[in-house]
Order: sequence, then C-alpha cells, then structure tokens
Amino acid sequence: MFTGIIQALGTIRSLENRGEDIRLTVASEKLDMSDVALGDSIATNGVCLTVTAFGKDYYCADVSAETIRYTGFAHYQAGSRVNLEKAMRPTDRFGGHIVSGHVDGVGEVSRINKHADYVEIWIKAPTQLAKYIAHKGSITVDGVSLTVNDVDGAAFMLWIIPHTLQETVIGTYRPGSKVNLEVDVVARYLERLMLGDKAAEPNSQSDISMAFLAEHGFLKK
Repeated sequence: MFTGIIQALGTIRSLENRGEDIRLTVASEKLDMSDVALGDSIATNGVCLTVTAFGKDYYCADVSAETIRYTGFAHYQAGSRVNLEKAMRPTDRFGGHIVSGHVDGVGEVSRINKHADYVEIWIKAPTQLAKYIAHKGSITVDGVSLTVNDVDGAAFMLWIIPHTLQETVIGTYRPGSKVNLEVDVVARYLERLMLGDKAAEPNSQSDISMAFLAEHGFLKK
C-alpha cells in the first residue's frame, strides 16, 4: 500500500530482457535504502514492484509481460526518470490517498498551460476509466496522488505546483507523454457495491455512467 507522496526520483539504469519479462535496475541517490529488504515493494512510476536485489543506491525488480503491456513500461528506456515511493508503514503520515500500485491504464498528456504559480496539465484517460474520474476526486498519475480540478469526457485537468514539478517526473511532461493512471480504489468498491445482489451473478457489470455520476453530484455539471 502507498500514499502517492513521492519520496525520491530515480533513473532507470538498465532494462534486461528475460524472455517476455524484463529485469529492471533503478538507481537513486536520494531514496533511503537502509530499511529495504528483499521482497519489499517500491512503487516505480506508480507500479508496485518487488525488490529482487539491491544496494545502497539501487534496486532490481522483475517486470512481467502483463505489467509491460498495461503500463508505461513499454515506453521506458535506460536513462528514463521515474517516481519512487516505498510501501507505507502503519505509523506513516497519510498525506495522499489510498494507492495500491496496480495501474488501471495508460493516459496521454494532451495539453500543458503554464501560469504564474502553477502549471495546468490536461490528460486523456482511456475511455473505460472515465467513469471513475470525478471533479475534486483523487487520481494517481505516475505514482503521484493528485486532485482532479476539471473533467471533460475522458480528459481531466490537474493543477501542479512548482514543488511537485521539481520533485517528480511531472516536470518532464510534454504533450504526448504517456503516464500511468490508477483510479481511486473507493470508486471501484462503490461501483461493485452498487451492484447489490447482482454482483454474485456471472459477468455482472455496473450501470454507472458519466450521466449517472453527474446527476448524483460526482461530476461538475
């Protein structure tokens, strides 16, 4: 479990092909590795990865073909910068929101508008995720817990402050950049809960739509 508060930036040192999978090595001088053990989880651009080897300034993890297929790892290469967060402890401050590290889809930065004290970023999400993205709701972008400031169909807008731009890979975004998206887990449970007894039926699906969410106050009309 993670909070979406990035602890350090890392750099992909190598991507070693192992059949359909990849052995990933990430280096970071800022991430505290003193309490990391084999089998620990580190969110890497929002993807929960298991540590298979590590040193004082790096760790290795195996990335499966499925993870590559459904995340931005298909676009990464040696030298790519990534957001890093170690799994939270029960005593940690909960500064963001509940983040599982299980990416729901890949979005694309469509527009960036610079303002005096913040940057406005529009991201186009996959169509099937649109119903989970609500105005003033939470979303995880490359592992960063963020608030949705506006919604337009499957596109949503973020206001990013200078600190976040400096301390995460968001500062490197350009129109066309691919980003990992994880929707708020509460929205997923709510969707399932609203099925009621139908949830036990095979192939049961929710009737929640963008119109339903707007009608019930989850989206700005």
